[in-house]
Amino acid sequence: MAIIAVRIRGTTLASKEVIDTLKMLNLTRANHCVIISDNPSTRGMLQKVQIYTTWGDATRELIAKLLVKRGQVAGGQKLTDAYIKENSKFSSIWDFAQAVAADKANMKDVKGLKPVLRLHPPIKGYKSVKLTYAEGGDLGDRGKEIESLVTRMVEGGT
Repeated sequence: MAIIAVRIRGTTLASKEVIDTLKMLNLTRANHCVIISDNPSTRGMLQKVQIYTTWGDATRELIAKLLVKRGQVAGGQKLTDAYIKENSKFSSIWDFAQAVAADKANMKDVKGLKPVLRLHPPIKGYKSVKLTYAEGGDLGDRGKEIESLVTRMVEGGT
């Protein structure tokens, strides 16, 4: 299973260790999103930066929606089925999204695909960027509820 991680806070007053961990996750700015594989090392990294990010389980539909709406290739062009077919072993964005969701592929498997998906702030904003999701805020592990936040962020610019 894959994880979708979104950075929702800046790093003012953050330790160097936290900033380095965010860089390793490719979460260099607020409202940036990455799709990463679910393993103990990435879970540990997410726990270390949980007061700056939120994350949850990625479904293949959500991954496909992210790639279609926000996927970019080198040069800033939009990701298309033709580009996927030409630069990877996958025949379409949907096939690639299914493989990523099943941890059979990652963003590096498509040549030239940018690993970071830039999102807009969510429609109707965040609840609280100082409380965890369990406390009624936006930080930390959301599980399946990441879909509602990411959908609001994808739709934010349209």
